[in-house]
Amino acid sequence: MLTKEGLATLKAEYEDLVSTKRPVAVERLANAREQGDLSENSEYTDAKQALAFIDGRILELEEILHGVKVISSHSKGQIDLGCKVTLHINGKKEEFTIVGEWEADPMSKKISHESPLGKALLGKKVGDKVEVEAPAGKILYKILHIE
Repeated sequence: MLTKEGLATLKAEYEDLVSTKRPVAVERLANAREQGDLSENSEYTDAKQALAFIDGRILELEEILHGVKVISSHSKGQIDLGCKVTLHINGKKEEFTIVGEWEADPMSKKISHESPLGKALLGKKVGDKVEVEAPAGKILYKILHIE
């Protein structure tokens, strides 16, 4: 599952890989191949590995994009994918967005619905409290706002 924004990001990455990065990698490999003895040609080996990595990511993105379900709306009043949630945690407010696993980015406060906190929050309402087990112990979250 992805939000519309997550789908757009993955499509942009796919297009960049197919139309820009892969052609550059293919050309780099061809140039390295022309340098002679392939058994001792580190540029050839590096170029071959780079192309394999790009091709692998292209295949992965094709699989994701082919079978993805886009979240276009969410239930009013309760937490679902695509919601921005304001939580009270240890005396301070934090805002998180609940997203699909492919677009999760904890540094940007985008948490997967499959994460421990994401799972605990799904279906909850303003005023509810959830307790989540973390490496440092249990953390209590109070839901302040959902949008």
